[in-house]
Amino acid sequence: MLPLNFCTFEPERQTIDRVFGFLLLAIGVGLVLWPVNWFIRQRFEGNPLFATQTQPGAFKGWLTPALLLLPTLAILAIFLYYPIFDTFSLSVLLARLGARRSVFVCVDNFTSLVTDPSYHNTVIITLFISFAIVIIGLALGLLVASMAYQPITGARIYRTLLIWPYAISPAVAGVIFLLLFNPAGGFINYVLSNTFGFSVPWLQDPTAARWAIIATSVWKSMGFNILFYIAGLQNVPNDLKESAAIDGANALQRFWYVTFPLLSPITFFLIITNMTYAFFETFATIDNLTRGGPLNATTTMMYRIYQIGFVNQDLGKAAAQSIVLFVMVIGLTVLQFRSTGSRVTYGA
Repeated sequence: MLPLNFCTFEPERQTIDRVFGFLLLAIGVGLVLWPVNWFIRQRFEGNPLFATQTQPGAFKGWLTPALLLLPTLAILAIFLYYPIFDTFSLSVLLARLGARRSVFVCVDNFTSLVTDPSYHNTVIITLFISFAIVIIGLALGLLVASMAYQPITGARIYRTLLIWPYAISPAVAGVIFLLLFNPAGGFINYVLSNTFGFSVPWLQDPTAARWAIIATSVWKSMGFNILFYIAGLQNVPNDLKESAAIDGANALQRFWYVTFPLLSPITFFLIITNMTYAFFETFATIDNLTRGGPLNATTTMMYRIYQIGFVNQDLGKAAAQSIVLFVMVIGLTVLQFRSTGSRVTYGA
């Protein structure tokens, strides 16, 4: 709040600016008090980090470990912390790409998002596409992994073929499905028109375009999900499934009550990684397939940042939207850890 010079409390500011100011002030106080509270609590609870190391091979002081960590911290500071700080700095400026001067606008770049209906629609589209990618991708990944795990001839070849799409970049996946979804000579419409007598305007209809993005992204990420689920299925003890079969459980019951709970650590990990992929890495797919259209039906928050920052050249608003997206992903991740992480079962 201090770097903003308390601008949100100026007399000409609106109520939403003052509310935003109090929110920033609370966040700032929390960021200061949280590490202090953690340090004091760990110090008096006997954390080994603050104890004198007497065992062989341990450092006797803090200087040597600090020097060993210095190269890594320097790289993080240059390539991670400074860009984050620069993004926060840009978010409170009226800055244009290539302009020599920038104007301090306080939190106007943030408050304008609250009253912008198009941005609200972008958030809804982002959540819909992201959750659809995560849910459908995990469900299909687990289904295919369960089938590929069966002891059949050539199983290794099939598993390799199922996993290879993960090695393709999202941009290449977008180009492949652009050819498949092409309304004039695409393979998918060719099959539909010759089999069922109709075709779908995949890239011209808003609803169909969203599902085209979802299908492409699921195909791209499913190999990653299959790889981890196959590894998880190999670690499920056979004696548990045999015991359940002796007790009268059918195949579906054995999977739901025995196998699936033991896959919960992998499922939890895949939810987090797929959510990150859905929010950030679908940009190249959207750019190659629909470019955010039709009628902004596939414009996600990430793609909108690109449009505002590089097409419209408004770096201040793009930086503000980047921070909103960052906070949203962090919030969803924390919520996922609290809601699902406590129900994860480790071990048989």
